[in-house]
Amino acid sequence: MRRIVAALRWVVLAIAIAALNAPVIVTLITSFKSDAEIAENPSLTIEHPTLANYTRIFAMADRFDIVHYLSNSLIEAALGTLFALALALPAAYGMVRFRVGLAWLFPAVVNQRAIPLIIFAIPIYLMFQAAGLLDTRLGLALIMCLVNLPLVLVLLVNAVREVPAELDEAARIDGAGSWAILLRIVLPLVRPMLASATVLAFIYAWNEFLFGLILTTRAAVPVTVGASFFFSASGGGVRWGVAAAVMMLSTLPPLLLGLFAYRHIGRSLTAGAVKG
Repeated sequence: MRRIVAALRWVVLAIAIAALNAPVIVTLITSFKSDAEIAENPSLTIEHPTLANYTRIFAMADRFDIVHYLSNSLIEAALGTLFALALALPAAYGMVRFRVGLAWLFPAVVNQRAIPLIIFAIPIYLMFQAAGLLDTRLGLALIMCLVNLPLVLVLLVNAVREVPAELDEAARIDGAGSWAILLRIVLPLVRPMLASATVLAFIYAWNEFLFGLILTTRAAVPVTVGASFFFSASGGGVRWGVAAAVMMLSTLPPLLLGLFAYRHIGRSLTAGAVKG
């Protein structure tokens, strides 16, 4: 009976995994099919697997440079994540330890996530135009920072709350200042949550499409916007195989980061226990 129950659990788990990852599976299979096979065989089977779609991506580099789009997204998402962490960690420490803005600034920042981003499109475009930040990696990185700041701040505020205040008091007795306490005591203790915030912020920044479409035209186009160019890259309609291959390549950086930081994310779920 136990074996039957265990087998049923694995069956349910397999079905759930397949259902949740169905779009990814279909896209992956499509990327290994030729245009003719995609038209004749829309099923999940591959009769004649090919890498032609991936080679075509790089053959189009003179018109649609996928490497340039990927590098743009990598730099912009990394900078946006770094900026968000650099702002949120001191802010979280000041809010928790000194109650600075905890009653009004913290909810005001967090509630920004509930507002549709399209509302900010016109004023941000005008400000970036005046500041010369349109179609720049730095400009889009600043937007990534603003988009991720509420999420990162919530995570780090909760993490700093779990650090015993007695550690701060002991450090101050030894002559440590606020910055020394933050960097030498608080930062190591919140590292698991910091890793989780980094991964989530990077993924959200990587997937940002709206402002990438509005604020970039050529030099700083992210891969989310650049991938849409491949849907009509040949001028003869949608090349589904090429488009699927581009989508699969665009998922690799956040996927590898998530796999690399999986251990830290798991630790953050149990972070907060005070050990003697």
